[in-house]
Amino acid sequence: MAKSSKTILGKNVGAGAANSLLKEFFVDELKDIYYAEKQIAKTLPKMKKAATSEELKQAFADHLVMTQEQVARLGQVFTLLGEKAKGKTCEAIEGIIKEGEGIIADTESKTATRDVGLIFAAQKVEHYEIATYGGLAQLAETLGLTEVSALLHTTLEEEKQTDLLLTGIAENHVNYEASAEKA
Repeated sequence: MAKSSKTILGKNVGAGAANSLLKEFFVDELKDIYYAEKQIAKTLPKMKKAATSEELKQAFADHLVMTQEQVARLGQVFTLLGEKAKGKTCEAIEGIIKEGEGIIADTESKTATRDVGLIFAAQKVEHYEIATYGGLAQLAETLGLTEVSALLHTTLEEEKQTDLLLTGIAENHVNYEASAEKA
């Protein structure tokens, strides 16, 4: 029975790569994350400017460079698929960015508390990206798009590392500095 399952799985890998509803969905989701990455690239300089911690400012600056590389990598993905690299409005990232702007507006400047809020907002972005790239990489494998899957896995790992970096900044000092700030 196990051999039969492998045979079935073997037949299905790549079965939808040509002209299928799954591939249409896949390309649509690529357009969504492409738009999201471009919006993130526009937002990171604002987050850097709003941050107080030099370590957090540097993390935002570094992530801007990485995000620009990720946009270029998505361009490669579209090329491999024979598609034009274009985005479609990503409602999720629009909401997360709006929430981040609210954190900046609602917190006092030059405080660790604002930095805590910025880390929260940035990690919400990272978690959205991790979920999206994880799903896209898996779909690429299902569609038999090995090279595309590898590119998406590269970005997935970068997003996971950024999330860990932000956690480290919060845990190592920002949260503790914020806890000492008077209301």
